[in-house]
Amino acid sequence: MEQEIIYGKWFEDFEVGMTIPHALRRTVTEADNTVFTTMTMNPSRLHLDAAYMAESEYGQVLVNSLFTLSTLVGISVLETTHGTSTANLGFENVTFPAPVFIGDTLSGLTQVIELRPSASRPELGIVTFEHRAAKQSGEIVCVARRKAMMKRRPA
Repeated sequence: MEQEIIYGKWFEDFEVGMTIPHALRRTVTEADNTVFTTMTMNPSRLHLDAAYMAESEYGQVLVNSLFTLSTLVGISVLETTHGTSTANLGFENVTFPAPVFIGDTLSGLTQVIELRPSASRPELGIVTFEHRAAKQSGEIVCVARRKAMMKRRPA
């Protein structure tokens, strides 16, 4: 059996207030937006109809906000939870302060908001992260709080 490579942090490696910049970035393509939007059964013209959106206040197609959220979380995995998380417990306070368009490049930053040992499983702890995505201009396009069940460092 191949040994798993751990890139994420153990519960004990996190500190409240810790800020973690993420190395990965992603430029959003038209294919990304179209495939994600149609795969998730969203028929909104905002994401699929360039002619309609050309006449809108934005002048172009908007990237599906759930694609933006998913990409942000994905960008964060390598430096936070890769190989050390056992479950995603939920999201709260998800906001999209600015739109994302085809061709925008997303980057991410994570801050640790809260830590607590699991009450029922002593080998685990719960970390509350606040993830932030920005596009190439530096404008924040997504903020999301997420709770993750994290492994404690093995003895």
